[in-house]
Amino acid sequence: MRDELKGLYAALLVPFDDEGQIMENSLRQIIRNAIDVQNIDGLYVNGSSGENFLMNTEQKKEVFRITKDEVQSDVKLIAQVGSLDLNEAIELGQYATELGYDSLSAVTPFYYPFTFEEIRDYYNAIIDATGNDMIIYSIPGLTGVNISIEQFKTLFENDKIIGVKYTAPDFFLLERLRQAFPNHLIFSGFDEMLVQAAISGVDGAIGSTYNINGQRARTIFESAKQGNIQHAYEIQHESNDIIETVLKMGLYPTLKAVLTEKGIDTGQPKAPFHPFNETYREALKDLIKQYQL
Repeated sequence: MRDELKGLYAALLVPFDDEGQIMENSLRQIIRNAIDVQNIDGLYVNGSSGENFLMNTEQKKEVFRITKDEVQSDVKLIAQVGSLDLNEAIELGQYATELGYDSLSAVTPFYYPFTFEEIRDYYNAIIDATGNDMIIYSIPGLTGVNISIEQFKTLFENDKIIGVKYTAPDFFLLERLRQAFPNHLIFSGFDEMLVQAAISGVDGAIGSTYNINGQRARTIFESAKQGNIQHAYEIQHESNDIIETVLKMGLYPTLKAVLTEKGIDTGQPKAPFHPFNETYREALKDLIKQYQL
């Protein structure tokens, strides 16, 4: 199963109406765009890009259900179930497992200064209750949780912990992880550093911009893996021009605005996020035209 999960995953966007409710038809269109147009290998569902931490439990389940119903077996599915409420994480993990998701993932517990032992037990509890595989979601820039190489070794003692979504700029630790754990999956989580991560030997990547820029990501990843580093960097430069502009305009509102311009009504980001800033509308259209998004 581990080898089957390798590849590029779009961190799935979720469309909301003005009342903060999920727009099912639009979600299905976003999914089809990721699969049929961006040519990704899988979807990472209910992560940061899906505004997961702004949703209640039933909304998270709704996203899991709609996504699985739309995808069936077209691509691989990873369900992010992490929560500060361990009972919710278990409930979501059980639900996604029953739906047939290929693996679970969970962000490290955050906000409170949890000990490593508490973090370890959190993962083991989700695994014990679901029986599914687990991919750690390590994003220290948002959680403040840094996991050392020794702590990863302890976590990987559980055979069900099959890898990590590594969203960190520490390429020394990434190299050490790749060297120490050749049989565990490592997914890069920084779209703007995909070429460096590919050179470092990651098994795939999970990115929010792959919802609109998946084809370039594919070229970067495969070129780097084949040793064509110069070409990979050339495409990474293009991608980073896109990413830089998107970040300036606001990440999630802008990604949704791009899809809306392409004919998919993505609604609004979920409050307290603000809608897309209309003063950027012409710049957005120029971006789409220039890079053929």
